Amino acid sequence: MKFGPCPCKEVVGCILAHKTKLPERTLKKGHVLTQSDCTDLIALGVETLVVARLEAGDIGEDRAAARLGAAARGEGLSTDLAFTGRTNLYADANGVLVIDPDAVTRANQVDPSITFATLPNFSKIAKDRMVATAKVISFAVPEKLVEQAEDALQQAVRVAKFRSHKVGLVSTQLPHLKPVTMDKTRRVLEDRLSPSDSILIGEKRVPHNEEAVAEAVHQFVQEGAEFLILFGASAVVDRKDVLPAALDLVGGTVKHLGMPVDPGNLLMLGDLEGIPVLGAPGCARSPKENGFDWVLDRLLAGLDMNPDDITAMGVGGLLMEIGTRPQPREMKRQSPAPRIAAIVLGAGRSSRMGGPNKLLAELDGKALIRHAVEAATQAGLEQTILVTGYLADEVSAKVTDLGIKVVHNPDYADGMAGSIRTGVSALTDDIDAVIILLGDMPRVDAHTLAKLVSLYTNDENCLIATATADGKRGNPVLWDKRFFGALKSLSGDIGAKHLIAENPGFVSEVEIGEAARLDLDTPQALQDAGGSLPESTS
Repeated sequence: MKFGPCPCKEVVGCILAHKTKLPERTLKKGHVLTQSDCTDLIALGVETLVVARLEAGDIGEDRAAARLGAAARGEGLSTDLAFTGRTNLYADANGVLVIDPDAVTRANQVDPSITFATLPNFSKIAKDRMVATAKVISFAVPEKLVEQAEDALQQAVRVAKFRSHKVGLVSTQLPHLKPVTMDKTRRVLEDRLSPSDSILIGEKRVPHNEEAVAEAVHQFVQEGAEFLILFGASAVVDRKDVLPAALDLVGGTVKHLGMPVDPGNLLMLGDLEGIPVLGAPGCARSPKENGFDWVLDRLLAGLDMNPDDITAMGVGGLLMEIGTRPQPREMKRQSPAPRIAAIVLGAGRSSRMGGPNKLLAELDGKALIRHAVEAATQAGLEQTILVTGYLADEVSAKVTDLGIKVVHNPDYADGMAGSIRTGVSALTDDIDAVIILLGDMPRVDAHTLAKLVSLYTNDENCLIATATADGKRGNPVLWDKRFFGALKSLSGDIGAKHLIAENPGFVSEVEIGEAARLDLDTPQALQDAGGSLPESTS
């Protein structure tokens, strides 16, 4: 390829290197110049242009990128059309990304103009997630270089699809471990299993000794369990501790104890007659990503795990402050009319209200919670979900006639994050984005939600659309499905504000005025808005 300035009268068929404006149109970078273009440019007095000219043996950037993507594509992947020298690879199903790192490195060593990038090896992947991209930097590249990169990349990337398993859960008990904590542990585990369509066939709660654990494990094998997860009331700290000793007693094998991932150090990997056995570290009681997820996901995808696999996890294994975000080059793959849902958060205890549940308060002749739910149901969205918690029956009774889906967050006392997790987990698989509304913001209406939808639909870079009041961010917020995994990993009472702060390049704002920041948290705020409290039902 020849690159550089060229007289305008000689550039027909060449590739324009830089955007050039004409009186009535703009010639974009990469445009193949026509005779009409040249005539117009000469008429304007333009004498030369910087262009690229293909030589014998060259192929254009799009064709080259398409070939690289096709060469690298392994099982469980599809590619999109090449554009501006880029082809992206997408997952066809939920699973674990498996990469041949040496192959990718060899391809990237062929020539600086040929690049291939992927997500981290063994990443947990949701269907339709972009996992890799082939990018040709120059406008054209010699075909012989493309062939070398193709040879290196042969099926270097694949997705090991999750397989459905029947899972048995054994939990040991000690006086300090509350039943409510064990209940929550089970729910968190069920959420972890859901991407693979695996199910818990039961939970056996037993005393914290090896005989009881061994008997429970034996019973699950008899019941047809295909995967066993052991949660000890006390963490495994020695090879002779309760969980490894129980596996020995039942005739299984402890393959490895411990892992260089934090949190997740105290994990046990075992096997019982071909059935995977995982001794869970204490951090696995939390929905936050930890080393347990890394091992669980690989096993659910049918990938072998051995001690060398675990000890290799140290690099990148510091997860204490891990963040989850989409990839900067990932473009939306959606129809012109994306399927958008709404989640109304109505689970809080109204602690600042001093007793009554504020969502039952009357404002303009109807309950506060009904204002938010009606906004969602009148906005023409695909699905509306109400998340309840405190006084769930009373709150849901105010809106059941609206034909919405109601889901309960049993851990509502832990904070907003649990309600967000519950709501996102209840979305149907075909949802492209979700608007999260607070149940105590009555001035947010269907028109407001329509503004968020329009912003998201018409701006290809918008993955988060947030309402503002006088330029200050508030609620509601629309989230593209690329953030669903991050939303389901939230904890505590901080909501998802940090995800907005961490992803400024994907955030768009729409001004809606004071409605974006008006929430009725106190009796005075409710009174000032013209509302009245219900009788105390606390």
